[in-house]
Amino acid sequence: MKRIIAVMIMLISMVGLSFSLSHAKVFNIAIMQDKPGVTKKFRPLVHYLRSKEITVRFVNTPTYESAAKMFSDGRADAMFSGSGVAGSMIIKEVAYPAVRPLSQDGTSTYWAVILAPKGSPKFTGEADYFSNKKVTFCGLASSGEIYFRSINGQSTAKTMKKAASHGIAIRSVAKGDADIAVVKNRVWDSMKGKYPNIEIIGTDTGENPNGTLIYSNKVDSAFADKVTSALLGLMQDSSPEAQKVRDELKIMGYIKTTDKDFSHTLPLLKKAGIDKSFNFKF
Repeated sequence: MKRIIAVMIMLISMVGLSFSLSHAKVFNIAIMQDKPGVTKKFRPLVHYLRSKEITVRFVNTPTYESAAKMFSDGRADAMFSGSGVAGSMIIKEVAYPAVRPLSQDGTSTYWAVILAPKGSPKFTGEADYFSNKKVTFCGLASSGEIYFRSINGQSTAKTMKKAASHGIAIRSVAKGDADIAVVKNRVWDSMKGKYPNIEIIGTDTGENPNGTLIYSNKVDSAFADKVTSALLGLMQDSSPEAQKVRDELKIMGYIKTTDKDFSHTLPLLKKAGIDKSFNFKF
């Protein structure tokens, strides 16, 4: 009889464990479908969080508009994004910032620079500077389309072309396909050696947080705190999993990020015309 009771207790325990595992919380991170390789890029981070008993799952989203809806209805808990999208999500009141990476060179912010062929007149700060000029930039980027629209450049530009990347925008100027490129300063810093005939003719006056992990306002706060704590601990973690993340993502770790870090970005977005009803299309 004792044996039967012991077996029954073991079976009940196994069922309870199975139920617990099947209902374990999963942290769903939204990934844009048009960004191949992102899942692979963050794989070391998935392994690191798993070592902290946090299970991560990537969920595909076709557009940023759909990502906002996924935040609103609880299908996505978080997303890594540039400051333009992150700030837009904050303005729409569907997400809030949590952490951002600290790069190996100690930087965690960026700003827009305006590029043109060497010898071009310096940017005057006025929209009419872009009259009869072909301008290229990344869509929805704080250091691209958002900055350009915040200075009302679209009102006078001859043509505007959205580039798939800041690098492509720079190359468009080099090839003569565009007169001006509005790009991220960090990208220009990494490429300027290749383009001695291009120079900065203007710059944004403030900084934007880089690569922020934003959380849905619907996410369980205790669970979100656990994820945040794990990410903030990465910098001092000596485990192989932590070192792999730092090496693969080329970061020192993550630092706390709040709305205050968007003190330049949010006004920039609002000047560009982004409000709570913004649908991520200009």
